[in-house]
Amino acid sequence: MKVLVIKVSALGDIVHALPVLAHMHAAVPEATVDWLIESSFAPLLENHPLIRRLITLDTRGWRTEGATRAVKGSLQVIGKLRSEHYDVVLDLQGNSKSGLFTLLSGAPLRFGFDRAQTREWLNLLATNRKVPIPSANHHITSRYLRIAQAAFPGTPEIPLSGPLPVLDGAAQNVARQLDKFGMRRGAFLVAHYGTTWDTKLWPLESWVELVRALVLERGEQLVLTWGNDREKRAVERMAEAAQGRAVIWPRGTLTELVALLAAARLVIGADTGPVHLAAAVGTSTVSLYRVTDSRRNGPPGDRHVRLQAPMDCSPCLRKNCENDQECGQSIPVAEVLRTVEDLLGNQDGRV
Repeated sequence: MKVLVIKVSALGDIVHALPVLAHMHAAVPEATVDWLIESSFAPLLENHPLIRRLITLDTRGWRTEGATRAVKGSLQVIGKLRSEHYDVVLDLQGNSKSGLFTLLSGAPLRFGFDRAQTREWLNLLATNRKVPIPSANHHITSRYLRIAQAAFPGTPEIPLSGPLPVLDGAAQNVARQLDKFGMRRGAFLVAHYGTTWDTKLWPLESWVELVRALVLERGEQLVLTWGNDREKRAVERMAEAAQGRAVIWPRGTLTELVALLAAARLVIGADTGPVHLAAAVGTSTVSLYRVTDSRRNGPPGDRHVRLQAPMDCSPCLRKNCENDQECGQSIPVAEVLRTVEDLLGNQDGRV
């Protein structure tokens, strides 16, 4: 049996979909699984033991080259999909773009969300097995698993995180870099300031205060990660508050980021890809949620703590808000620090 998983973006959502691989491996171990993904995220899943082949899109690159290139690129991908003669497609994206590839894959069984859950109604034209999602399946991973379970029923409960392997080469590169900074595996924390929406960000002033407390008062080793120039300027300010005793991590590959997070003792961040990556490789997390829902998006399990803004309107899913400052400050630094201390203390108690 040949199965195609369609989950092309974004980073956190791809990580949330990983348990679908474990489910299919348990339910139909003889199946081969391919994954359709944007090329920018493909390194994350390269050499994954439960994936036979990645088929990549480059929609951003196609758009910059014009409509003709986008059409040509899409047709090339569709040709690859049809040549594989898939038996089953799981459309976990639920939008018009994923629907195009789902429909034209030629697979006889095409599973996806029902009308209540699909992100764009045109997607409904692409699937012929529309899966209702009960309210009990509130977490996004539970929703993805519900589709996989509809296609391949009768397997035991699957963890809502991972599996995500750490590549040997990436781990070795990270180990060498840690050695240069005088750090060792499992002894440092990671703080990731950035995320995709401004309304998801925790205020920089709060980060500065937290970093100062962690490094100067608690004596923690701290690594600051970043993904673009704006985030780098923010972490430079955070490092300044730590009087040069926090490490600004040099930006590397996606697989090296995974290896760094796997080597950390704990990761702190908002609703952002690196937090979900950390959970997928088994690292404890403290994550902060303002406009998104911690119960839906946050890493599950007792090794992870999810802090939701206490505003009556949270989560609101708004990308712009007149109450942005108040919302950001509604998660106090003292609460985040106390949560980090408690989680580290629990880790010590398990040793």
